[in-house]
Amino acid sequence: MNIYNDLLLNKRIFDILASTLLITLSSPLLLALAIGVKLSSPGPIIFKQRRVTLNNETFTMYKFRSMRVDAETKSGPMWAIQGDPRWTRMGTILRKTSIDELPQLWNVLKGDMSLVGPRPLLMEYLPLYSKEQARRHNVRPGITGWAQVNGRNAISWEEKFKYDVWYVENKSFWLDMKIIWMTIKKVIAREGISADGEATMPKFTSSQD
Repeated sequence: MNIYNDLLLNKRIFDILASTLLITLSSPLLLALAIGVKLSSPGPIIFKQRRVTLNNETFTMYKFRSMRVDAETKSGPMWAIQGDPRWTRMGTILRKTSIDELPQLWNVLKGDMSLVGPRPLLMEYLPLYSKEQARRHNVRPGITGWAQVNGRNAISWEEKFKYDVWYVENKSFWLDMKIIWMTIKKVIAREGISADGEATMPKFTSSQD
């Protein structure tokens, strides 16, 4: 237990130092992106959504808004494919480069998230997980994670959850460093951003026990 607590403490210290440094260094970029989002379409700069964190608690996750303000009222096949017309022009750039996630550095600094961990998912998914899949909430969610560097949105939900649970069972500082390095390469290559025929990833609808 002491080893586990030490790991959590060291990880939290690293998250605080790294997120503070990244926010400071990227502040000119964050400002430029905020202006770009504001000018691209009417609406707020930051998209806020309730997500699930450690021990099934909830928090407000931040992202740069990449869709039009009426996006959630739209439905049907034309709204769930690549080239989704809900995306703003600026939003398309944000999604393709993954920089819409940068405001989550504030979530990391606040302690809602970690730099590395299973991605935070919607509250509505909680009753759909199997007991094994639910173990993904035994750690803080991350901006990036083991599933993201092993396929991201191009793999199935079942595969994604297996990678998440594997991370929970094998987490370490050096694994986090490996994931961060792999993430940088994936972002540059723009790999795994979308599932086949989808704008990002289809909704999770059920678990497989």
